[in-house]
Amino acid sequence: MKKSFTLLAAAAIAAGAAGAAQADLVVPNLSYRTGPFAAGGIPYADGFQDYFTLLNERDGGIGGEKVLTPECETAYNTEKGVECYEATKGQGALVYNPLSTGITYQLIPKMQADGITLYTPGYGRTSAANGKVFEWVFNYPANYWDAASVAVKYLLDENGGSLEGKKIALLYHNSAYGKEPIRTLEELSEKHGFELSMLPIDSPGQEQKSQWLQVRREKPDFVVFYGWGVMNSVAIQEAANIRFPMENFIGIWWSGSENDVIPAGAGANGYKSLTMHGVGSDYPVYADLKQYVHDAGKAAGDGSNVGTVLYSRGMYAAMVIAEAIRKAQELAGTSAVNAAQVRDGFEALEITEARMEELGLPDFGQPFVASCEDHGGPGMARIQQWDANERKWTLISDWIAPDEEVLTPLVMEDAAAYAKEAGLTERCN
Repeated sequence: MKKSFTLLAAAAIAAGAAGAAQADLVVPNLSYRTGPFAAGGIPYADGFQDYFTLLNERDGGIGGEKVLTPECETAYNTEKGVECYEATKGQGALVYNPLSTGITYQLIPKMQADGITLYTPGYGRTSAANGKVFEWVFNYPANYWDAASVAVKYLLDENGGSLEGKKIALLYHNSAYGKEPIRTLEELSEKHGFELSMLPIDSPGQEQKSQWLQVRREKPDFVVFYGWGVMNSVAIQEAANIRFPMENFIGIWWSGSENDVIPAGAGANGYKSLTMHGVGSDYPVYADLKQYVHDAGKAAGDGSNVGTVLYSRGMYAAMVIAEAIRKAQELAGTSAVNAAQVRDGFEALEITEARMEELGLPDFGQPFVASCEDHGGPGMARIQQWDANERKWTLISDWIAPDEEVLTPLVMEDAAAYAKEAGLTERCN
């Protein structure tokens, strides 16, 4: 009996190894489907996973190579995220997208040492946009500082080009993520003459009475919000409770999903947030996802998140990664690319409007061109607004460009400080 069990186990291991060998492109999915941030982590992970499943089922993978997306649960915990990285990097991992600024900060030096790409669209360390210092990190099409600048630029447009004498409160997740825009907003406050106040919220943010009492006392003209998870819906409900004008409450793209507004019901009507991509599911790619993934019973989730903001964002991140891998294959002249070649693909990536249309996502994301120096993209965003009656987001602006006059020096300064601290020499010279 023992001998038979050993033979069976050996056969199973061999079969598993053979299966893994066929999936040459490994893109681990560091997800969080548990914990206080699961409401955001689940739809993002579903969209991320489903897009690669679509490529496998419809196209036979990327360049004829199937994509394997081993999933590892981080619970949005930095220590667990690092453990997931260490547990999966030896599987031939090509790129990581952990959806956590805390995890990102811990992984940046590891990726540099291990030679694996870290892709952090719209989150992570903002100054990683400087490719001269951060060789293995990419955060295009936009980052945290872009978002702060776009929010201020939108408010300028809405107020006749001047914010002189206005009050803006930054309500933020009291973490590396939430603190990212502070320096940018301080610079923009000095430039445009508005008064800036800052209201930190400790994670997970289920108690915010004191912050909103302060808002009611100080009466800021606008609130800019950098929240995540249950913190978002609590903030929107508290704003509604004190009758803060929702049209003057603007969240970053991580504070603008259906999960954030639906719990507040009619009180959330008019709330605004930034977005780095289109809204809804009226894009051709969703018909393919339905046919090849959901109807085929191969979806990562139960299908209830399809077309929501965070599902679409996870799908968008997967699409960019897939395009970078495709570019790497083109540059290397082989379909079975390695991690270094995929990094080269990220650095040479160009996403055009025509390509987005070919991918079934017309007018979904901004075009961008990466380079050795530029790992951050154009940084544009749009404003979306919640319609509580229709229970949907509507785009209310075109793409808005950030203020590079303010942001570029900040990025260069922070990247230079990191290079000095890490003993790195600038590249691209």
